[in-house]
Amino acid sequence: MDTPSPEPRVRRKHRSLAQELVTELSQQIRDGLIKRGDKLPTESAIMLTQGVSRTVVREAISRLQASGLVETRHGIGTFVLDTPSPSGFRIDPATVVTLRDVMAILELRISLEVESAGLAAARRSTEELALMRAALDGFHNAAHASDAVVSDFQFHLQIAEATGNRYFTDIMTHLGTSIIPRTRLNSARIAHDDQQHYLARLSREHEEIYEAIARQDPEAARAAMRLHLTNSRERLRRAHEEAETPA
Repeated sequence: MDTPSPEPRVRRKHRSLAQELVTELSQQIRDGLIKRGDKLPTESAIMLTQGVSRTVVREAISRLQASGLVETRHGIGTFVLDTPSPSGFRIDPATVVTLRDVMAILELRISLEVESAGLAAARRSTEELALMRAALDGFHNAAHASDAVVSDFQFHLQIAEATGNRYFTDIMTHLGTSIIPRTRLNSARIAHDDQQHYLARLSREHEEIYEAIARQDPEAARAAMRLHLTNSRERLRRAHEEAETPA
């Protein structure tokens, strides 16, 4: 008996589809599933496996080119660059490894995401708000820590998408899940808390951001995002001071 082919995944509106595809391909490149120097699958192959149109694939590849991850060679195909393009981002998520690095990324996120939340509150659509809600529900229902990280990142990425400014989204996509401290550190241990209580606190902070965006209150959204990120930075700062203090 033949094994049925997997159903193409159901995707959303054009701009959101392109960004989802960018996120997925970028993550595959960072994870080494598509290696530096490798040729990307053909447009037709990506259309088939991802269930999207050729227009969506071409827009996604265009965004990957703009971020310096790939280059298209006419008549040959699109290849993952061995090193980032000079015109692309110079931040390598793979280098975010130490406590100090994670704190530095949080400082960058505060400057970026506070304004992103405010713009999202002013500009978000009903559909974009629903995508944020879905990401939060995924975070609440995550059975494994890795699933919670993915949903956490998706929530922040959907806020960037709701700004209507693709540069917010491009930066978030480039950094990927490395922006979430739990991918690099045991954040619950650093906070001197058990995992359940730690995630519950994060959940409350996320809900406050969501509620401000839902009622279209830009200043409250900025304040909630700033509180969320500065709380994370403060926990890491205290841990860094403890690590630097001689026993």
